[in-house]
Amino acid sequence: MKNITDFDKNKITLEELQAFYRIITYMELIEKVYELIEYGHITPIKSSKLNGKKPALYQAYRINRGSKDNSTLVEELTYQLVPMLDNDYYLRNIETYRKDRLFVLQLNDFLKGKKNNLQDSVSYNERSFEIWGREKFLLKEGGIRILKNLGISPEDLNVYDTTEPLAYYSHHKRVPQKILIIENKDTFYGMRRHLISGNTTILGTQIGSLIYGAGKSIHKSFHDFTFCMEPYLNNPSNEILYFGDLDYEGIIIFENLNRDFKDKVKIEPFCIAYETMINKSDIRRLPMMKKGQNTNISTTFLSCFNQDVQKKIMDILSQNKYIPQEILQRKDF
Repeated sequence: MKNITDFDKNKITLEELQAFYRIITYMELIEKVYELIEYGHITPIKSSKLNGKKPALYQAYRINRGSKDNSTLVEELTYQLVPMLDNDYYLRNIETYRKDRLFVLQLNDFLKGKKNNLQDSVSYNERSFEIWGREKFLLKEGGIRILKNLGISPEDLNVYDTTEPLAYYSHHKRVPQKILIIENKDTFYGMRRHLISGNTTILGTQIGSLIYGAGKSIHKSFHDFTFCMEPYLNNPSNEILYFGDLDYEGIIIFENLNRDFKDKVKIEPFCIAYETMINKSDIRRLPMMKKGQNTNISTTFLSCFNQDVQKKIMDILSQNKYIPQEILQRKDF
């Protein structure tokens, strides 16, 4: 049976009360309102006025929650939490603590008995299950909020985010080698077939491995590159090239990768591929870019090309047109 004090506001309208108790008929509603008034659980708000029905009911009520003895909870927060957990927020919001108490204590017990486990980095879901017995709790069921209330962050639990594994094809494992990141799936498959069929170069460039970037997803997945990939791929002497659609979004993907990972790896555009796209295209027949693209590119991408190519790229972009990677086919490689 529901308790009216579980309603999350101090005032409740007649309609909200009916929905809260899932009441169907007006007579059932009258009986419930009379019962709650009789037991002192609600008080009519007379300024809300009567609803005009017979018998009439006021249209809003104040919920009488009564006073609760919070001394046990205050003592628990003050003396039983480990020093790593800050109790200030919950001492100031004791009702929130009452709701979160089970999860707070589960975390507290873990830190009391298994804190050494934090020496090993594990995924969000693995740590979540270890502490709360629910793998989704930390990321999707309020865990982050509770950590914030306790003055700690996910990093304090030594967790890492998992991404979709990088899809790649290695034609050989020699180092150093050139690794090509490809934005779109069709071009990745076409280039892979080109290498599998016995070729060693793409557009005259020796390519050792292909990585499927999946558009913007590459930025998140690339965090794994420097510590999850095989040693021959992660060798610092390798050269990493990027090839995407010739539009604002494709350029920004490259520029973001270049900016965020420049301290770990050097990434450059696969210039010959972009130049081949431009030479094969007819600007009059190029498709229009989709609306709403972020046009705030820097000079990082353009500066990798000579002035003649830079002008051609800007002519295409200024007309809100673009060249998709798919303009190149296997025969072009």
